[in-house]
Amino acid sequence: MAGFTIAIVGRPNVGKSTLFNRLIAERQAIVADVSGVTRDRIYGTSDWDGKTFNVVDTGGFVPDARDEITRAIAHQVEIAIDEADGILFVCDATTGITDLDDAIARMLRKSKKPVWLVVNKADNYERTLDAQVFYRLGIEPLFPISAISGSGTGELLDAIVANIPPSSSEQEASSADSLPRIAIVGQPNVGKSSLLNALIGEPRNVVSHEPGTTRDAIHTHYNLFQKSCILIDTAGIRRKDAYKDQLEFYATIRTIKAVDEADVCMLLLDATRPMTAQDVNIFSLIIRKRKGVVLLVNKWDAVEKDTHTAKVFETAIREKISPFTDVPIIFISALEKTRIYKAMETALDVHHRRKQKIPTSQLNEVLLPIIAQTPPPAVRGHHIHIKYITQLPASHPTFLFFTNYPDEIRQPYKQFLENQLRKHFAFSGVPLSIYFRKK
Repeated sequence: MAGFTIAIVGRPNVGKSTLFNRLIAERQAIVADVSGVTRDRIYGTSDWDGKTFNVVDTGGFVPDARDEITRAIAHQVEIAIDEADGILFVCDATTGITDLDDAIARMLRKSKKPVWLVVNKADNYERTLDAQVFYRLGIEPLFPISAISGSGTGELLDAIVANIPPSSSEQEASSADSLPRIAIVGQPNVGKSSLLNALIGEPRNVVSHEPGTTRDAIHTHYNLFQKSCILIDTAGIRRKDAYKDQLEFYATIRTIKAVDEADVCMLLLDATRPMTAQDVNIFSLIIRKRKGVVLLVNKWDAVEKDTHTAKVFETAIREKISPFTDVPIIFISALEKTRIYKAMETALDVHHRRKQKIPTSQLNEVLLPIIAQTPPPAVRGHHIHIKYITQLPASHPTFLFFTNYPDEIRQPYKQFLENQLRKHFAFSGVPLSIYFRKK
């Protein structure tokens, strides 16, 4: 089931990225006291009161002409209204209402999506009073906050999660019984629609050399050697007048929704260029959401090769995605249909591995002797003993280790345990979760 997605919109330099960092509890977005710092689409997840939602930071428009700023922000707000499930409209308490704030408010008042008016930089009593003038924009509720200190953000998060529909256990159960859902994701113009067309043998999707021609995520029932699945094709927009930034924003929200919905993601990379920071962002999103992943290097037919080219390319990719490198990498050509069926077989194999349950007896039989031979390092004179291991019922492989000092086990040893799980059981392309509990 797709997740709830919030987009942060507003004119430049009102503190959107600071609020984004506050909501996801990480310093992921670059923050500076100048407008236009956010250029790439940045996205993360926020967790509050037991509910999780996606957050998309917007911005990055600093054209020279004033009217171009207005037009670019208008495009951004239109996309947020169209694609996100809710919108945080951020203003600045220190400047009062500007013409751009007015223009954005006019657009948002027409939206049927929930909109929260966030007046940032209200970091003292006087500025909190000044924030009341923003009621003139005609959008309620209004939240005076300080994104830097966190003041007022609790009330804002309460209001957001109140709009997230509770997930139904029946829906989750039926979803678990349904066909594997495999999403084709990647940056615009890497060949996602071409791959889908090659797989199903017909021009189901419009294919263009212009990036962003797919307007909607398209679901296709697919059968490969008596194995059925649902293919989800994603991409950007079908609007020739849009800016490159808007294309990226569309692609971002489409990708987030597709990853939420999928069991396994086939992440397409472009063989004609090195793996980019945005490719790594999408890969990290897939791993954070604990989905299976297969990396497909498309357009391999367009690369001049010798016997070492694939090995060099693969090594460079694994360096970029470290530390999670236990991922299948397949070199394909959607145009020439090279290895595309192997890619599908691998994605279905990853789905099978993601669903597998390792018997408790087998886990303990294999891992306990290894742990006894290489025990966790002692902490403050405490000798740590892991006594029992079991796999929890979850949507992805999740393992529970019972130990006398669960809080003292450090990340390097946790990584060692994950490596042993991967070494002795088949989990290539599958993120694992490991927890410790006192026994």
